[in-house]
Amino acid sequence: MSRRTEAFESVPAHHGPEHLCHGAQVQKAMGWIVDDGIFGNLKLHGNTKWTPVALVTLAVFWVWSDAATLTGAFSQAALWAKDLLGVLPVTSYQGLTAALVTWTPQLLPLLQRRLQQRMQECGGAQWLVGGWVAVAVDGTRISTPRTVPNEKAFCAPNFGKSKTAHYRKKKRRPGRRRQRPAEPVKPQLWLTLLWHMGLKLPWTWKSGPSHACERDHFRELLREQTFPENTLFCADAGFTGYDWWRAILTAKHNFLIRVGANVTLLRRLGYVREFDGLVYFWPDKAAKKQLAPLVLRLWQLQVGRCPMSLVTNVLDEDKLSGQQVKELYRRRWGIELQFRTLKQTFGRRKLRSKTPERAYAELDWSLLGLWMIQLFGVKERLELGEPPTDSSAALAIRILREMLDRRHEKSPPEGTLNARLVHAATDHYERRRSKRARYRPNYKDKPAAGAPKIIEAQPKHKRDLEKYQAFEARQNR
Repeated sequence: MSRRTEAFESVPAHHGPEHLCHGAQVQKAMGWIVDDGIFGNLKLHGNTKWTPVALVTLAVFWVWSDAATLTGAFSQAALWAKDLLGVLPVTSYQGLTAALVTWTPQLLPLLQRRLQQRMQECGGAQWLVGGWVAVAVDGTRISTPRTVPNEKAFCAPNFGKSKTAHYRKKKRRPGRRRQRPAEPVKPQLWLTLLWHMGLKLPWTWKSGPSHACERDHFRELLREQTFPENTLFCADAGFTGYDWWRAILTAKHNFLIRVGANVTLLRRLGYVREFDGLVYFWPDKAAKKQLAPLVLRLWQLQVGRCPMSLVTNVLDEDKLSGQQVKELYRRRWGIELQFRTLKQTFGRRKLRSKTPERAYAELDWSLLGLWMIQLFGVKERLELGEPPTDSSAALAIRILREMLDRRHEKSPPEGTLNARLVHAATDHYERRRSKRARYRPNYKDKPAAGAPKIIEAQPKHKRDLEKYQAFEARQNR
């Protein structure tokens, strides 16, 4: 049986996709991901009148809609779902959002695991990058309406009181009119996303208020979820720290992280056999707590016009060479395009929910709905042997919306969902002028990563190492 037949669960030959209406083809595609089997262990309340498949279908249609308002999106999604399912799980926008607020924590992990499973099944050669399941980690902010509940839940409670805020205040000149104090920033959600670098698709995520810590989000995901063997986490200079790196090692995974001037590395500590590029990360706080020094390999590379320093716990160059390091870090930048797709192409630069609970649900289902569309497009491109980078999320979104709007029409063979997604590819043209904007604001205090501080191990470090080795010997008795 071919992968496409397995994937979209095609009906017998005399009732092929060309004889199905558009709506039925979308329903078949969704059945590849959403079916009763993944909800077998989900316990519903006794008075629940909807099925998980029906609620998930309505929620996905709700975020797929391009209506300007949430209630308008529900009305459109209700028309689509009623025609395809025959019945609506809930009959009002308030009912849908109430159900999603209650059930998203139970439904979302099940759907994420199914999507991850489908990615591995159809990923082929793109599942691994240089022998690694490469996962990028990064964060971004998503705006929400400026309502009182959202401001209380999402805005930083100590806005304007940090050292950086005091540093940026300009001295008032004599005779100059006193300026009004700066208003708090608009309420925003912080999204920490894990993104599969081979297939160019989301993997999982965690969200919180605007002042949430992305490193804490990652540690929570590391505890809550299971990652494939040979997972390699790639991140920028914001993801540094002994506790963060140690959590990855404890989970028996690997990392490749860019480091800057805020990181101090040691050389020639003598903890393991030395070789070129070997460094240690061992802050004083970790040494005082009798925690082991982290043994790392330092790569100093030129990526484009920018010199970069990256560290990894993979010490064997046969498993992770300098060329692979450069390729992996280059691919990591694709997560920024994923954020742009979510915000600009999918229209989630600003959410529309006026309460925190609904905003979290709206963001979760928007990410899930976009992930499904992108996976449909990537799967069809992989069937042709084309790389996932050629898949156009914008065209795939347009195709799904158009087929749902024309759900009662039937397709010729060349107009089926599968056939149209095959051609949902980006244009290959040569750009004749730069994309760089004519006007660029001058951010004078824009931080730069810089180079890490690399020092020779001092006698103090050697004494700390002796104390740690003595402590370790006592623990192993």
